Amino acid sequence: MLIAFLRHASTEWNAQGRMQGRRDIALSAAGRAEVRTWRLPADLAGPVAWRASPLSRAIETATLLCGHAPRIEPALVEMDWGAWEGDRLADLRAHRGDAFVRNERRGLDFRPPRGESPRDVIARVTRWLATIAEGEQPIVAVTHNGVLRALLAAATGWDMTGEPPVKLRAATLHRFCVASGGRLAVDECNVPLVPALSAAQPPRRPPVPSAVLP
Repeated sequence: MLIAFLRHASTEWNAQGRMQGRRDIALSAAGRAEVRTWRLPADLAGPVAWRASPLSRAIETATLLCGHAPRIEPALVEMDWGAWEGDRLADLRAHRGDAFVRNERRGLDFRPPRGESPRDVIARVTRWLATIAEGEQPIVAVTHNGVLRALLAAATGWDMTGEPPVKLRAATLHRFCVASGGRLAVDECNVPLVPALSAAQPPRRPPVPSAVLP
């Protein structure tokens, strides 16, 4: 079955370039205005099962899009950045030097102090995906950038070192196909949510194999 994922709209910490992680940062006024311009693709115009991370920025994004409160799914919460929540990535690289660079090079096993690794994120999202029954209503899940990157890694075999196979853009929707046996594949990435951008930003279907979720 296909599941459509999208990232929440903007917050003040997004604008400042800060790692939010599990901090419950609300949408900014600009973020609320942004999501009011979003529209789902035509094939999702009918009945849809809405899911959202338990963090308010995801819940509010879903509520503004669908007009009612979504069902909360704890597995969709952002990657835990532990002691580094509130920091900027550039500052961490500058202040922690080689130690931070070595941690980044671990890819899927990168882990902030007292935080989570992308491999941990894949594991918890996988457990949730295994509970979804085939043939249910289409699912639209509002989540976070860390979760989307982990899904992309699981679906493509990207080890999260070097450039990703697809750059995930803001204000877009990403479709993943979940098959039996825990296989995840990319169907489409970067489907525009702003109608005016549809022609300028066509969807991407990366020519990459599916991968077995760990």
